[in-house]
Amino acid sequence: MTTVTPSRTAGTPPRAVGTGHVRVEGRDKVTGAARYSGEIPFTDLAHGWLVLSTVTRGRIREIETGPVLRMPGVLAVLDHHNAPRLHTDYIGMLGTPPDPTCAVFQHDRVEFRGWPVALVVARTSEQAREAAEALVVHYDTYPHDTDFGEDTPGARAVDGFEPGVISKGDMEAELSASAVVVDAEYTTPEEHHNPMEPHAATARWDGDRLDVVDSNQGVSWVAGELANLFSLDPAMVSVRSEHVGGGFGSKGVRAHQVAAVMAATLVERPVRVVMTRRQMFSLAGHRSPTVQRVRLGSDADGRLRALEHRSLSRTSRVFEFVEPSAGVGRVLYDAPAHHTENRVVELDVPSPTWMRAPGEASGSFALESALDELAERAGIDPVEVRLRNDTDRGPVSGLPFAGRSLRACFEEGARRFGWAARDPRPGQRRDGRWLLGTGTAAAFFPAGAGPTTAAITAEPDGGFTVRVGAADIGTGARTAITLVAADALEVTPDRVRVRIGDTAFGPAMIAGGSMGTRSWSWAVLAAAAELRERLVPGTDIPPEGITVRSDTTQALGSLAQMERHSFGAQFAEVAVDVATGEVRVRRMLGIFAAGRIVNPLTARNQLVGGMIWGISMALHEEGARDEAYGAMVGSDLAGYHIAAHADVPRIEADWLDEADPDDPAGGIKGIGEIGIVGGAAAVANAVWHATGVRHRNLPIRPDRVVRAGRDA
Repeated sequence: MTTVTPSRTAGTPPRAVGTGHVRVEGRDKVTGAARYSGEIPFTDLAHGWLVLSTVTRGRIREIETGPVLRMPGVLAVLDHHNAPRLHTDYIGMLGTPPDPTCAVFQHDRVEFRGWPVALVVARTSEQAREAAEALVVHYDTYPHDTDFGEDTPGARAVDGFEPGVISKGDMEAELSASAVVVDAEYTTPEEHHNPMEPHAATARWDGDRLDVVDSNQGVSWVAGELANLFSLDPAMVSVRSEHVGGGFGSKGVRAHQVAAVMAATLVERPVRVVMTRRQMFSLAGHRSPTVQRVRLGSDADGRLRALEHRSLSRTSRVFEFVEPSAGVGRVLYDAPAHHTENRVVELDVPSPTWMRAPGEASGSFALESALDELAERAGIDPVEVRLRNDTDRGPVSGLPFAGRSLRACFEEGARRFGWAARDPRPGQRRDGRWLLGTGTAAAFFPAGAGPTTAAITAEPDGGFTVRVGAADIGTGARTAITLVAADALEVTPDRVRVRIGDTAFGPAMIAGGSMGTRSWSWAVLAAAAELRERLVPGTDIPPEGITVRSDTTQALGSLAQMERHSFGAQFAEVAVDVATGEVRVRRMLGIFAAGRIVNPLTARNQLVGGMIWGISMALHEEGARDEAYGAMVGSDLAGYHIAAHADVPRIEADWLDEADPDDPAGGIKGIGEIGIVGGAAAVANAVWHATGVRHRNLPIRPDRVVRAGRDA
């Protein structure tokens, strides 16, 4: 199946792809006409409120449901005594078994603080909340362990979505022969997604058919998991998710959807369950903290002879998820001795999950900081040392890259940032009480794709309706698909109507891994190409009412074996007050090579948003756990600090033209995650340049800056 962008015929409208377009649903969103999953009305709707454990490890001895069932409006209390039994012995769409956290109310064990122990169902949300807060649960408590560090016992190498260990060459021999060696440990803390829209789902039964309205990152994914868990015919499960207010990896299958289906089964009416912000800190997943050791060895000219990156992350005792931070070096830099290893340790904590650039965000902080240290010790410019270690083949795979413009990104970024005027010595620039510094880091993210179906219908009014099970989680995907379809059909965008977020439209790739737009566009291009072949002779109009369907599953298997990634270069300037410990990012520039940019307006939003998150990761975000109680401290947006408007400087994101005319997805790559990669490292490297002090532990808090200044 070849679905490259078709050639244009005479008289066709200008290309829509590559020009800025406001979101096609933008007016609906700003006027309130666009309804999110927690806002859609249902007749006879009931509300469920989750009750979470107040102990970290133990067993439920008793739940006092009687008094709660007598409270006004209460319809039911679900717990492990009366909940439907679930089927959990299966492998899901993403190649893993279900997280037992989602398989709620199946036993009396408590696996971490915030474990779901009951659901109170009532006629109103207020009644459900009041009753849930009144529910008394008695526990037998057991000793727990949430203490995470390099010396935590039980750590082991794990194959996650990539091999746990990849090694070549003699590491010790190459390090011994190196003129410059760096051996350092870096840490990143627990981090949380916090999408603006909370997780919300409504379940209702229509006879034997289950209908779920949900906020998620893939309707096919959620429908498949629910069908498996409840032993249902997949054809009898419908999931809709038209508008989603952010996800960042957290909006897959969670406890609230399963609890809503259980409750709807029990009370025989629609039930809506919405997580509170505090509940999301326990049940929506998070990015695991990491401890990373990086050893680099190079010749005197900065060319690497040895690269070792070992990462330790944390998972729950019920579900194995590894944060693959050591995978960064498998793409960015080669060396004769090359060892990368991802290890994980089980503790009494909630299950981590994918979070924007999983592995790449935390791993790039460690590796790009270490490479900056190597440049300093070798007396080589940080940009130059990265250029000297650029490679034209995958360091591990040996495969050629389907475009690797990392060098061009650094060269263009350095020019625009004014890097040539930088004094390499730290602590040389001042602005009153502020020390000024600049830093840089490399960025990359895979450009994959997943099987997707799409359908295009030629309508009587001369327009076209595109149906695809995509998810627009705030990225502008609905608009991007509109533009891709318009160009493929050789019509203006106003003649294209795009419908997404419904399992009725067939299976599709999730909005995750920066694979969504590439996957959905590929299927739309394939359907449009076939539709164009059915034109009425002598016209540019297909026969009225015809529908063409596509499926990219087979075509995916025939892709040429190459490494496919987006690349970028991040630059940051910071101001540091060593007396107060305050760090301010003054400006930031990111230059990216991310394939064919569909909509520059929303693309820039995505890249700048990722870069802001890089600032937040570097300076603010930190999920801390109380070791005595095992609880998250400050599980809300008052206690969990994120970058606010006052923290965000002048940020510029731009890209290089990058074409791949033979790519069946039209040369489109993902841009949702690359913006955060390297951002924290660029800021941390700039802080070193300002102060002469390395910060290897995130976030770079004021107390750490003051303490480091005193110890220097």
